[in-house]
Amino acid sequence: MGQTLLQYDLKVGDTFVVQQKAEQVITQELNGAAHVITNLLDGIIEFKVTEVKENNYLISLNFQDLNMNMKSSIQGDLMNVRAKEVNDDDVQSKIFNSLLNNQVELTFDKTGNILKVIGGDSLITKMANASGIEDDFTKNMMKESLKKDFGSEALSNSYKQMTYFYSSNEIEIGDTWQNNYEGKLIAQNTWTLENLSDSEIKINGLAQVNITTNEPSISMDLKGEQTTKINASRTTGFINTMYVEGEFKGGSVMPQMGETEIPTTIKSTITYELIH
Repeated sequence: MGQTLLQYDLKVGDTFVVQQKAEQVITQELNGAAHVITNLLDGIIEFKVTEVKENNYLISLNFQDLNMNMKSSIQGDLMNVRAKEVNDDDVQSKIFNSLLNNQVELTFDKTGNILKVIGGDSLITKMANASGIEDDFTKNMMKESLKKDFGSEALSNSYKQMTYFYSSNEIEIGDTWQNNYEGKLIAQNTWTLENLSDSEIKINGLAQVNITTNEPSISMDLKGEQTTKINASRTTGFINTMYVEGEFKGGSVMPQMGETEIPTTIKSTITYELIH
């Protein structure tokens, strides 16, 4: 078939509605006993092309739905939020409801590398205001916490995993290339073009991953591997489906445990599916 330049080819008005499902199982073991935390996320995100430049695209990102559940094997439900179902007595419910139908603007290049995000910080302000908390200090603490997941930089790092997998060079079936992600999850990716047809692009990825978090309640430092399987449209370059699976091992430290490092494993699966 010869070498081909595989990249995004988008037009103003192109709209992609993606369902994201994620499961993350965190297992901490201490003296033969285990504590398991299971995080489940289910969201629907709309991407709409608002401007096409010579080398870049401006994309409007809009959360249409978001459901989050966090469960502990010791403490039971820690969080159970369905963003569309507002509970006036539940601060988390009001915060995540405010996330819906608020636009954030991404700029990414033809390889899918996200260059800029505008609107993440104003999104955080809306979420903090929706909480109903009036004390400025508490509200600012909340903003700092939300910034780790919904700030412009965090959104860029998060969605780069879904968009950034093309080479800037011409390639053919069997060729490999590399790129990196930053953020909480630092990944060195090696991509392989598995197959190519008139309608589909199939790419597999293998990544060496470091996960570091430094929260008031827990700090973690883990390493492992992540595999990715992508089926993308030959016409637009946008994904049809994407499946990401990883296992990471290391240690975590909690303030109440002093300097004791707890052996920790995270297993995660994320699926993205184009639904409209």
